[in-house]
Amino acid sequence: MSDQTPAGDIVLDVAALRVLAHPMRLTLLEHLRQRGPATARQLAEHYQIDSGAASYHLRQLADGGLIEEDTQRGTRRDRWWQARHRSSVHDPARGGPEERDDSRGYLHAVLLAYSEQLRRLAYTAPLLPDEWYEASTFSNYTLRLTPAELNELKAELAAVVNKYRHHDEAGTPVALQLHGFPLLEPDDDA
Repeated sequence: MSDQTPAGDIVLDVAALRVLAHPMRLTLLEHLRQRGPATARQLAEHYQIDSGAASYHLRQLADGGLIEEDTQRGTRRDRWWQARHRSSVHDPARGGPEERDDSRGYLHAVLLAYSEQLRRLAYTAPLLPDEWYEASTFSNYTLRLTPAELNELKAELAAVVNKYRHHDEAGTPVALQLHGFPLLEPDDDA
């Protein structure tokens, strides 16, 4: 089972990485985290997928300990699901060589899920109210760093994000995505 941090995050273990190595599972999990409990039928309609597929992915997430049934809602026929953790944390440096393939599969699913989220954002961002539009940021930075410097940057950025965690209940959900990776070409020496 994955470790849960005091802040309500889950540090993903190999089993959780395997469960989350599918972009739709990541998408459904994020939906439950951001918008609260939902049924497979509601999620299927929202993401325009088959309700059987949504149910399957939700069961996989539940088996992996990432979501649970919300027993305060619904019936046996109409099950409601809720996230068990506020967010997922995965740092490839913490895993060993035996975790590397699962870690890379998870990374691939994360990138696919984020690209789908950005595709949806392309239709909604121009419609944001002025206050939210002006508060948003769409930035791209290219830095020249060593692996040690990138690790230091990760730690500093995590500290900044943790500073704003106390706003979880009062504010509007905000997606913050930050990616840090080398811009290597296939023939470059790493």
